[in-house]
Amino acid sequence: MKQSNKLTLIVLLAIVLGIAWTLRGHDAPRKDYKTVDVQAFHRLISGSDSVVLLDVRTASEHEEAYLKGSLLIDYKADSFMSAALSQLPKNKTIAIYCRSGIRSASAAKFLAKEGYKVVNMDGGTDAWIEAGKPVLSKK
Repeated sequence: MKQSNKLTLIVLLAIVLGIAWTLRGHDAPRKDYKTVDVQAFHRLISGSDSVVLLDVRTASEHEEAYLKGSLLIDYKADSFMSAALSQLPKNKTIAIYCRSGIRSASAAKFLAKEGYKVVNMDGGTDAWIEAGKPVLSKK
């Protein structure tokens, strides 16, 4: 078999396998929540009664710097799921943040699966502070 025929066969096989993989439902994981930048997140939470602001960091992180009006439910705590389900209303958008956006993305995925409308802030409080947005502190 010629080299060009082998290459063509390999490419076709890869395409067929890729299509089969996708049709079986193994494509990229679906996001059931939105991730937005700091500016869009700020607009979302500014003066809206239809949004609950959720901080999923630890209590010590929250004390250092937090967004005004945020509810703290530590994503690392064993009680996160039960606390979130009992304290968060499903008829409001949950605007969620953490320090860098990683924990909040995981929490957002969980909440979205439970039927919440969730918006995650990209970059977390690190990006928020870098953008010059206001924070409060309990220290």
